[in-house]
Amino acid sequence: MTSSELWTRATAERYDAEEAEMSSAAVLGPTLAFLTELAGDGRALEFAIGTGRVGVPLRERGVPVAGIELSEHMAAVLRRKIGEEELPVVIGDMATTVVPGEFALVYLVYNTITNLLTQEEQVECFRNAARHLRPGGRFVIELGVPPLRFLPPGQVAVPFDVSERHLGFDTFDLVEQVLVSHHFTRDDGDGRYRRGTSRHRYAWPAELDLMARIAGLELERRVADWDGAPFTQDSTKHISVWRKPIRGRATGLST
Repeated sequence: MTSSELWTRATAERYDAEEAEMSSAAVLGPTLAFLTELAGDGRALEFAIGTGRVGVPLRERGVPVAGIELSEHMAAVLRRKIGEEELPVVIGDMATTVVPGEFALVYLVYNTITNLLTQEEQVECFRNAARHLRPGGRFVIELGVPPLRFLPPGQVAVPFDVSERHLGFDTFDLVEQVLVSHHFTRDDGDGRYRRGTSRHRYAWPAELDLMARIAGLELERRVADWDGAPFTQDSTKHISVWRKPIRGRATGLST
């Protein structure tokens, strides 16, 4: 078991409704196109597949998909959408759990690698991805760039959403490299606000590249979004692609 916080039944049951915008065609279209191209004629493995926001429509596009998910409650919601034979899911953590077979693509979306709260576990996640990839296969991560430029001296919080139904802000522990996301969400039923928090270990792109080298993977591409926009110093997130070498050992650190 990793240090990841476990999603509860209540959280799993309302997850799709609260993340409806992330399931829109405008968001999912470029994501699915990007992943489908990388998978080619091979299989794809999603770490932390959750309720299947990406995995289910990717399977519907013809890509054979398998998943790893820590929360049985999240996997149960996914299972209402698609059967085990069509999209198998193994319950376990993404740093150590092994799924049979080789894959052309392993991917992690929507900042999910930050659920692993230590650097060691994040390194093991890269190693686990490399373990599952066939030679020439790719590991893809979608991750926000830590917004520390918005954190002046003496300030401890950065807002990321201020809307009618939701107020969200992050607080940072710069020593431990951990952020806590705070959410105040208004329930449609009685209009009251529900508070929730979650912990995450943020990581910079350069740190992820070193993790990839430790796992024997090589950076192939980094863009600012699923549509392929260039990654710059002003980008708020990145899509990074690392490749498992086809022949010989990768350059860099050994495992």
